Amino acid sequence: MLTIFHLAGGTAGCLIASRLSTASPSLRILVLEAGPHTRNDLFHTQPARFLYHLRPDSTTVKFYVAKESEELLGRQLVVPCGQCLGGGSSVNFAMYTRAAASDYDDWETVYGNEGWGYKDLLPLLKKTETYQVAKDKETHGYTGPLKVSYGGHFTNIGEQFLQVAEKYDKARRMTEDINDTTEKSLGYGRTGLTKSTRCRWIDATTGHRSDVPHHFIYAKEAEHPNLEIRTGCLVKRIIFEGDRATGVEYTLNPRFHPNEADAGTKILTAKASKLVVLSAGTFGSPQILERSGIGRKDVLDRVGIDCRVELEEVGENYQDHNVIFAPYLAADDAETLDGISRNDTEEITKWSELWCTKGTGLMAHNAIDSGLKLRPTAEELKEIGPDFEERWKEYFESAPDKPILWIGTVSMFVGEPSTVPPRKYFSVSYYTEYPVARGYVHITDKDEVDAAPEFDPRYLTNKADLALMNWAYKRTREFARRMTSYRGEYTPRHPRFSQESQALAKDTGEPVPVEAEDIHYTEEDGKAVERYTREFVATAWHSIGTCAMKPRDQGGVVDSRLNVYGIQGLKIADMSICPGNVCANTYSTALAVAEKAAMIIADELGIEGI
Repeated sequence: MLTIFHLAGGTAGCLIASRLSTASPSLRILVLEAGPHTRNDLFHTQPARFLYHLRPDSTTVKFYVAKESEELLGRQLVVPCGQCLGGGSSVNFAMYTRAAASDYDDWETVYGNEGWGYKDLLPLLKKTETYQVAKDKETHGYTGPLKVSYGGHFTNIGEQFLQVAEKYDKARRMTEDINDTTEKSLGYGRTGLTKSTRCRWIDATTGHRSDVPHHFIYAKEAEHPNLEIRTGCLVKRIIFEGDRATGVEYTLNPRFHPNEADAGTKILTAKASKLVVLSAGTFGSPQILERSGIGRKDVLDRVGIDCRVELEEVGENYQDHNVIFAPYLAADDAETLDGISRNDTEEITKWSELWCTKGTGLMAHNAIDSGLKLRPTAEELKEIGPDFEERWKEYFESAPDKPILWIGTVSMFVGEPSTVPPRKYFSVSYYTEYPVARGYVHITDKDEVDAAPEFDPRYLTNKADLALMNWAYKRTREFARRMTSYRGEYTPRHPRFSQESQALAKDTGEPVPVEAEDIHYTEEDGKAVERYTREFVATAWHSIGTCAMKPRDQGGVVDSRLNVYGIQGLKIADMSICPGNVCANTYSTALAVAEKAAMIIADELGIEGI
């Protein structure tokens, strides 16, 4: 009887396990998940509850704390990762965006991974989804388990942003589908941009989050008698016989097994007769490899691990999107999720009743109603400045479907609600689609599974990334102050301009006309904006790249069949394998990687029907 293991129950691991167990009853599949189950938990199924998972005592997210960064004014960036069945799919913002076609084509042509181009992955993106927004779209799917819709509400915040975008930014046009990732449909060019209403991973009928465990695991338990899921398990290392992976060592996570006296200390084993698949994510997979003796020799030497296979870029090539959520004060009649975020009893009751009865309202919402994918005009390139010029010419100019920024509204204050006065807010979010900086994550202990790794995302270590974020603040501020619901800035989360500066927000509490002049920034003002960027830039939760899929002689960790170089019977299938970034939040790409991995594994094991 064949046995296959997936070492985490995140987005990719759950999807792969479901596809394979359904297609081949002869397989025995074990999923080892570090966190808890998520079945029918309202904090997972109700989309509007996503910020709940970021509380300091969260049991569904693991926080990785980076080293102090001079570029971030001594701050230690904190990056959260889903640690529950379903991983990021169960705790993310439920934002539906897709990568550009050229992103996947780069994986094939630039990084040498045959079969990973856009033409190969588009069918897999379609396979996973049921697109409820519009019928008969060639680039979308209509039979997949996960629903994509506009959600249960469209706030006046999102509507106002699109109205301003249309009237204020006349160089660009609206588009029906910001995720139709072809040059023709997007109208991209040197000055192109798309402005669009939002789509979400939310079922239009029920208002439920479209996560992987509820749609691929819990809903199909009768089809999966051969699938075992063990939660609260921490994988320590891979077991080998010669150069073949034959199983894993793991321990029980004391946090979820408090009554087990030897939780966290007793080593358990699970043997695999055919295949071990790492799906532990951008942080987890490289650390498991390193504890197993696979990685950089200098890293392994420091913690006393013998190097079994030397792969220089295990834990390297870390990439993320750099984001800021600039907060603004909103009018009393603004439709926001602030009450839900604060856990206000009246708001929770009001919107939960509507969600339960009709699947609509703000509880069936993720606060993100509108967005832009932006490429700069010639004038805007001058405004961004010379630090971005080389990056533009080298990476963007000849790739007309690659935007430099995502900009959009979030109908709430994004952060810990207890740190701000209780009222209504909206945020204008912006993140860099392809930051230049590359970071790393490495183990610090050979035996302690839960030891904090050495982690440095290296945000803003490249001047092009900093220049783009500085300009994005100025640009998004112009949108915000023209919106009808604008009632000023929440000044503690904005640049500290001098009292004499024309860039200082005028405390009128009212929006300016759409035709008002843009704010002028002096050199001193520019320094204030730069300090603000360094002080508030944060993670977009989009960590990728630490076990990159590339040729071995180019620093690759896995090949295009997801095999770890130098080892038999070991694959990696998660976002750590992405060799280059994507201009989107990473959920849809994680699904495509998982679907591709299931096909590869099935092909090698002689399984049909995937």
